[in-house]
Amino acid sequence: MSGPPAARPRRTIVVTGTATEVGKTWCTARLLEHLCGRGVAVAARKPVQSFEPGEGPTDAEVLAAASGERPSEVCPEHRWYGVPVAPPMATELLGAPPVTSEELLGELAWPDGVEVGLVETVGGIRSPLSHDDDSAGFARRLRPDLVLLVADAGLGTINSVRLSVAAADGLPLLVHLNRFDPTDDLHRRNAEWLEHRDRTPVTTTITELAAAVLADRG
Repeated sequence: MSGPPAARPRRTIVVTGTATEVGKTWCTARLLEHLCGRGVAVAARKPVQSFEPGEGPTDAEVLAAASGERPSEVCPEHRWYGVPVAPPMATELLGAPPVTSEELLGELAWPDGVEVGLVETVGGIRSPLSHDDDSAGFARRLRPDLVLLVADAGLGTINSVRLSVAAADGLPLLVHLNRFDPTDDLHRRNAEWLEHRDRTPVTTTITELAAAVLADRG
């Protein structure tokens, strides 16, 4: 197993989810904006992305707008696959070479002075990211300071979070319940169950999330 790239931000955060469409990119962008507003030097990386051409901005473009970078800095252009399936499937459909985690890790480049670097993966935590890894495996290779697991706040989230926590075994994990409504009894109960019964750290607002990310900043 290879180690992470030599140059790293002060804190490296991997962002993954319990499933597709839980709001990983939205949460990552809002977190970037919040940290920037507090004067924190940030950068975003999306090692690889697949998408439906013509259906709005790509994840890399959304993250770049939030971090003040170029989309090609967030995700190298040769890792943009215009087919809305998992990246290793996309390469096969497009006739592109297989992609490995070793290659993706080697392409992670950070500017000097980054305090918080956010690395967003694809789909859910067990979704194929490369031909030899899912997001959990990629995170283990990268050895981040924190893995941020984005989950929906509503029905079914305890099951999906528990399955994802098991997949992240050994990784430092924080769960963020996206679309959390404090007036919704189910949302509140889900958060309380995860925190108090499962002993899983949970945030429900971007402000709480930013505070958790910066909690042990040197």
